Parts: sequence; structure tokens; C-alpha cells
Amino acid sequence: MVITWIFLATVAFLGGCATTQDVLILDREMNRLQSQVNTLQKENQREKETTNRELAASRSGWKNELNTEIKKLQTDLLFRIEKNESEIRILTTGLDEYKDFAKRPSKDVERVREDVILRTRVLEERGKILEEKNRAKEERTKALEEKIRAMEERLKGMEGRVDWVASKQAEAEKAAIATKEVTPEAKGPATGMGELYKDAYETFQRGDTEGARKKFEAFLKQYPNTDLSDNAQFWIGEAYYGKKDFEKAILEYEKVIVKYPEGDKVPAALLKQAFAFLELGDKTNGRNLLRRTIERYPQSEQAEIAKKRLEAIK
Repeated sequence: MVITWIFLATVAFLGGCATTQDVLILDREMNRLQSQVNTLQKENQREKETTNRELAASRSGWKNELNTEIKKLQTDLLFRIEKNESEIRILTTGLDEYKDFAKRPSKDVERVREDVILRTRVLEERGKILEEKNRAKEERTKALEEKIRAMEERLKGMEGRVDWVASKQAEAEKAAIATKEVTPEAKGPATGMGELYKDAYETFQRGDTEGARKKFEAFLKQYPNTDLSDNAQFWIGEAYYGKKDFEKAILEYEKVIVKYPEGDKVPAALLKQAFAFLELGDKTNGRNLLRRTIERYPQSEQAEIAKKRLEAIK
């Protein structure tokens, strides 16, 4: 729009004699165009700030594997903004030149008119190139959004699978409590062990993870080497994981693996330890633990979940 006004104003000026009135008219047009250029500069600055804010927000939301693509888009946007600023500087310089030439003899007018036409053509060509780049950028953005949606769907499916396994583990815990309850012939300490574990587990199931953790710790102090001890140690790790204290959760899961290597909670401890490392941003240890889960327990539910998680983080 600014280019068109410059061209019309200049043609109007050059079409007749360069009288004082014509010069005044052209000067008013130039002032008006200068105002439009200033407005365009402000809009361009707002667009630049908005673009930078959007890019900063998007970088925190996207997954790490998309960072390279996002940086390319950022570079492309910044390049466009720099091009726009360059064109604005050209227009501003041109307006100053036109004001100067308006005061000169008419022999310089023809050269100014030719220069205006040439610059107009150059800017029109640049505008077409920018439009093509904009279309290409929009297509790349749409493809990127589709890829992100697909990844989110895969992660949701995997989270649902983890919830399903957690539900199965809860059912197995209830069955374990039932089968490990002491027979009527048993006396004293064994009965206390079963009741103490059952109380801690039911506390965890009610959502009081902190209270359950303390009860499981008390259970382990009293019964460190029973059939229920590995389960109690695992749920201590789960309590920390639920609080997003992933570093402590990793340490507690490690106790399950080291102290009770033959226990049935080792596959789950390995898997959740891998998840905790991934939550901390440590992909190397996370991947290694996922692979170890698959290698050591290939037929387990945890191995199936580990395979899908490995595919998602490549």
C-alpha cells in the first residue's frame, strides 16, 4: 500500500509542471507517507515481539526432538522481519530523497521518476517472494502440528497402558495380601506383619502417599526380609514418584533391585526408574534402563511398555 501511494504521488507530481503548489502537495503526501511508514515500523516491531514470545512459548511446549525444526522456523521468521525492516529503511531513505529532489530544478525530475518506478518493481518482486515463503512456512507449520498431535496421541495411549498395568499391579497386591495372610494356625508376629502391610497398602490406595510411605518404612524396619518386603520397598519409591521427587524415587527403586533381586517387583522398579530418569531429562540413563527391562524380562508387561516408550523418545 505504501509503495502504491509513493508511485501515485510521484507520478502526479511529475505529470505536470513542478510548481510551488505541486511541491507543497507532494510534501504533504510525503508527510502522510512518512506517518504510514512509522506506523508500519511500529506494527513490524509488535509482530517481531509477538513472534519472539510465541517462539519462546512453543520451545517450552514441544518435545526435544522437534527443537531443530522449530529453530529453522524461527530463523526463517527472523529473516523475514529483517527483510521487512530493510525495506522500511529503503522507503524512509526514499522519502528523504524525494523531499530533497522536490526542491531541485525540473531536469532532475525524470531521473527521480525512473528511480521510483525501478524501486517499485523491485519491492513488488520482493513482496511476491515473501508471500511464497509465507505459504511454505505455513505448510511446514501445519505438518509440524500434525506430527506433534500424532506424538501426543501415542503418549496418551502409552499413559493409558501404564495406568492399566498399575491397575493390574494393584489387583495383584490385593491378591498377594490375601494369599500371604497368615493361616488360622499361625500366631503372633506373622499376624502383625500381614496387618501392618495391609494398613500401609490401603493407606496408599486412599491417596495418602506420604502417610503410606511412613507406614511402609515402619514395616521394613520391623520386617526387612519377608515375602512382602520387596513390595513395601517398591511402594516407597512410588510414593516419592507420585510427589514428583524423582531423584529419591530412583534411589528407592534401586533398593528394590539390589536388596530383593529375586522379588517380583524388580521389573516394575526398573521400568519406573527409567521413567524417573526421563522426567529429569536424562535420556541416556532412561533409555538404558528401558533396554535393560526388555532384555531381562522380555515376556513381562513392563517390557511391552518399555518398547513403546523407546520408540516414542527416538
